[in-house]
Amino acid sequence: MSNAAARTSLPRYVQISEMLIREIAAGALVDGARLPPERDMAASLGTSVGTLRKSLADLERKGLLERVQGSGNYVRNKRTPEGIYAFFRLEKVKGGGLPTARVLGVERRAKPADAPDFGPDRQGHRIRRQRFLDADQIAVEEIWLDGSWAQTLDAAALSESLYHYYRRDLGLIVGRVEDRVGVAPVPDWAKDAFQHAPETPVGFIERVSWDQNGQRAEYSRTWYDYEKARYVSRLGKG
Repeated sequence: MSNAAARTSLPRYVQISEMLIREIAAGALVDGARLPPERDMAASLGTSVGTLRKSLADLERKGLLERVQGSGNYVRNKRTPEGIYAFFRLEKVKGGGLPTARVLGVERRAKPADAPDFGPDRQGHRIRRQRFLDADQIAVEEIWLDGSWAQTLDAAALSESLYHYYRRDLGLIVGRVEDRVGVAPVPDWAKDAFQHAPETPVGFIERVSWDQNGQRAEYSRTWYDYEKARYVSRLGKG
């Protein structure tokens, strides 16, 4: 099992499906491309043919794959592939990469004074995590969820996509986000969690997220290693 797989509790077929979705989004798998034979593909991914077929069936349901009897499996790129990491904008320098996370801490506390207004509660849940793409540690992040959505959070469930957790466990559907990308120094709290020392300038993403009712629900900030990852946002139909 890979380091990335060890950091996630997602079923193996979902991991493979999400990895392929991100490769399609990045253009590594282009529209019309024929995938390798299933047995060869399963061996290259270190999984069983049965597990791979569950992943391919998931892609087919999402309109990203056409399975032609007797011919093979063909990519169908809709240009807006959706997975549980649809809002995760960091990719490896060459594109793609399976996102995983390691939770560093979860705490309910007063919202930071320098954060924009988000949600009605005076308190928020502060979540700090390391982020990985495949085996590479590429970022640290600090997320603040408005306290009105839950009294406590299950820290063990926060290593996956937070938006997936929000939808499944809290009934919060993130409908849109606004990102501001720039450069900022690594925070002191990340000194043992990031390969760059505190005060080192790195890539920086500041995000506000809106819920299904059009209200601000979350604020986050991410510091990422621009030598290993890129912020990527794709617009339009190609």
